[in-house]
Amino acid sequence: MKTSRTTQTACRLDSLSESVRLRVLSLLAAEELSVGEVAKVVQLPQSTVSRHLKILAEAGWVAKRASGTATLYRMDSDDLDESAAALWQPVRESLEGSREIAEDRERLAAVLAERPADSQAYFGRIAGEWEAVRHDLFGERFTLEALLGLIPPRWVVADLGCGTGDAAAWLGPRVERVIAVDRSEAMLNAARKRLAGIPSVEFVEGEVESLPLADGSVDAAVSLLVLHHLEDPAAAIGQMARVVRTSRGGGVALIVEMLEHRRTEYRHTMGHKHLGFRPEAMVGWLRGAGFTRAEYRELARDPSGKGPGLFVAVGWIAEED
Repeated sequence: MKTSRTTQTACRLDSLSESVRLRVLSLLAAEELSVGEVAKVVQLPQSTVSRHLKILAEAGWVAKRASGTATLYRMDSDDLDESAAALWQPVRESLEGSREIAEDRERLAAVLAERPADSQAYFGRIAGEWEAVRHDLFGERFTLEALLGLIPPRWVVADLGCGTGDAAAWLGPRVERVIAVDRSEAMLNAARKRLAGIPSVEFVEGEVESLPLADGSVDAAVSLLVLHHLEDPAAAIGQMARVVRTSRGGGVALIVEMLEHRRTEYRHTMGHKHLGFRPEAMVGWLRGAGFTRAEYRELARDPSGKGPGLFVAVGWIAEED
């Protein structure tokens, strides 16, 4: 029995009634993707994504094809019939500017970057597989651990707003000393427990905006996702400039922070004072504090990350002649 146009339209409208399916369609309008790739981007189980794709396929929104052992899905607006195209146009326009859609696109770029560059060429195939082979043989930590060898082992590093000691756990075994500073006694206690086996870590209770450290007492200072909790981030950067020294090849400050975002709920749920920062503003604060060279770089989004994008800003103080 032939489906009436009214029934077909109702089916299509019903298939668009869930926001996740709108997100999936927006992705498939941009790229042909496997179920696993869609699941990574929208951060849902593959079984859930498969169910949504089945509904979209039955409603005529997406097409699929086999590629080896994978099934690839796409939405080609040129292949939609006239009535479907007329429905999709205003929906697509309404999604422009959506925070979720923008974040999906950022995660999509990260997922696409993980694809092998050329699965037909031998070296392209090996390059695509080699990362998984290395992780299978050696685990996932060795690259970062090896790169930390670039840090001079005689350095003293201040970990500002250390929290439970994530940065100190990496730095402690590789430098002369880590001074872990936090204003929360509970956080410091958790860090002490976690890092009990690393004797090079010293714990200090204090405010990042008025550090209880002497002038020129450390070679480098790091602040990882801390400044958005402070009333005056520029004052904290000024303190970083005060405590670092250049006499042993240091004079470096490294800051990781969130890009500007509109997740106002973070103010209430996590006590954030700032909804991220413009990286250019961070560079300006570094230079204003006395760092003679400052630059930033946006960090690639991890497909599994659910928060805003991140950037790293680094400042250097030139050694005096």
